[in-house]
Amino acid sequence: MIEKKFIAEKLKEFQIQEYMNAALSGSGQSHTKLQKTPLGEKIIIFASRPGLVVGRGGENIRKLTKDLKDKFGLENPQIEISEVENVNLDANIVAERIANTLERFGSSKFKGVGHKTMENVMDAGALGVEIIISGKIPGSRAKRWRFYSGYLKKCGDIALTGIRTSYKTANLKKGVIGIQVRIMPPDIELPDKIEFRKEETEDEKKKEEGVVEEKGGDGEKKKQEEKPEEKDIKEKEGTEKTKDDKKKSDVKKSKQE
Repeated sequence: MIEKKFIAEKLKEFQIQEYMNAALSGSGQSHTKLQKTPLGEKIIIFASRPGLVVGRGGENIRKLTKDLKDKFGLENPQIEISEVENVNLDANIVAERIANTLERFGSSKFKGVGHKTMENVMDAGALGVEIIISGKIPGSRAKRWRFYSGYLKKCGDIALTGIRTSYKTANLKKGVIGIQVRIMPPDIELPDKIEFRKEETEDEKKKEEGVVEEKGGDGEKKKQEEKPEEKDIKEKEGTEKTKDDKKKSDVKKSKQE
């Protein structure tokens, strides 16, 4: 029973995400998150252009809230909009931009669009990027064009969980154009990454401890410098001794008088 409950919740969350992707297409929507709060369900929408998501006077937000109540049975849905920090590292936004550009200007300049988008992603700090545009471009026969740069994982768990992937379509007069974008973010932790550590020599360790060794005329090593803490302690002891000696001499003089 518990397993069925978890599956039903995840299925409901997936349906809400699919509905949001369809309702907010063209507004720079990246992804959505569903959180449960004591007041009700909280839906966070990550987008590059929050103004288009809100609409005039909050019209889109009210419509989305009503649809969430009617279609998915949410009692008190709270919609929050968050802006994406780095747009060029988000695969959904990059793929949507390519689709909008192709729909607006056609497929004649698809190579320039692919190379320019690839440069923007790499300049943003990505480790690797791959853009695949497939369809009837530029002629009447379907082809597959690939734009890639940097280092990109294609297998293993990192390829499934760490690589940001997006699939979009552009509707042109010649037909439907498929767009695939894969981005390897700069903050990803690779399992095969190796760091080399430099071992410290004995001289470097002694320097850190505050001890310097010098060779004398007979070839013997003598420790001349001491730690700063020991120097301070000896100086304090010397000053205290001088004060005691002065006191004793003053007492002797007073007795003689």
